[in-house]
Amino acid sequence: MQEIKITRAQTLKEKPDSSTLVFGKSMTDHMFIVDYDAGQGWHDPRIVPYAPLQIDPAAKVLHYAQEIFEGLKAYRTEDGSIQLFRPLDNVRRMNASAERMALPQIPEDLALAGITELVKVEQDWVPHEKDTSLYIRPFMVGLDAALGVHSSHHCQYIVIVCPVGAYYPEGLDPVKIYVEDQDVRAVKGGTGTAKTGGNYAASLRAGDRAEAQGYSQVLWLDGVHRKYIEEVGSMNVMFKVAGKILTPDLNGSVLDGITRRSCIQLLKDWGYEWRSAASPPRSSSRPPRRASWRRPGAPAPPPWCPPSASWPRATRRSPSATTRSALSPSACTTSSPASSGAACPIPTAGS
Repeated sequence: MQEIKITRAQTLKEKPDSSTLVFGKSMTDHMFIVDYDAGQGWHDPRIVPYAPLQIDPAAKVLHYAQEIFEGLKAYRTEDGSIQLFRPLDNVRRMNASAERMALPQIPEDLALAGITELVKVEQDWVPHEKDTSLYIRPFMVGLDAALGVHSSHHCQYIVIVCPVGAYYPEGLDPVKIYVEDQDVRAVKGGTGTAKTGGNYAASLRAGDRAEAQGYSQVLWLDGVHRKYIEEVGSMNVMFKVAGKILTPDLNGSVLDGITRRSCIQLLKDWGYEWRSAASPPRSSSRPPRRASWRRPGAPAPPPWCPPSASWPRATRRSPSATTRSALSPSACTTSSPASSGAACPIPTAGS
């Protein structure tokens, strides 16, 4: 693997108070960058001072959203060491996203080295307080400066990091969920299985509607029948019904969450009965309906829940209103792609 050149910042930033961290706002002093050119491959890996990127106004990423990203965390353990949670899984999912978005595959060892070396350089930014971590955002962008619609021959893989607290102001307390049955986040055959910015941009309008009504996140229904649960915001979702754990199937529109995969393995090890629930095929003889959650007095349970399953109460809404439901932790557990866990130690000074 190529040697990573390190250029350290001359002036270091003041680190934020860990007790008042806001998600994704306080970037560290450095970032990792490696270039890609067709015919040459990946080259010039480097860690440099954090600074704005110089991008041509005609770059593909700005016009056709040719980009992908990942999200994971570095955690400070009780003994002061730093660990990552399954970082290679993030790298492999990024390459799966790259294939869907016509971006180049990046060697796993190079992508992982960019993450680990940057965390080593920024180890003093990894907070010590409970429920805090160093959030790691690798991303890849297509940079060809031409307005023709084609894949890029020049790209960059970049990693930035920032200390964070809880994503939601509520922390681990229950959050109110808004059930969206108008907009669609992704459909089978689209880009739902890729971690790409366009999927998240498509979710912003519904997110704004939910926030305006006091809700923390949006629960997304399938794009065909508009009644089968797929995801919650940017997270996978699981339900415990009659002692069984149910989660939407990876049907081509749902992102393969690393925490989802980890939770499923833990549930199996703990002896829980688990299964994924797939929505019916498009050729179903039963005509598609609008979300069947609207019924007098309370929303219906998901179609794959047994009739005896309890479901949160909801006030009656007018037919034109978007159905919404506040789900309690006992009914719904969300798992972020970068939630807690530790498996990959990062060597640090003095370790």
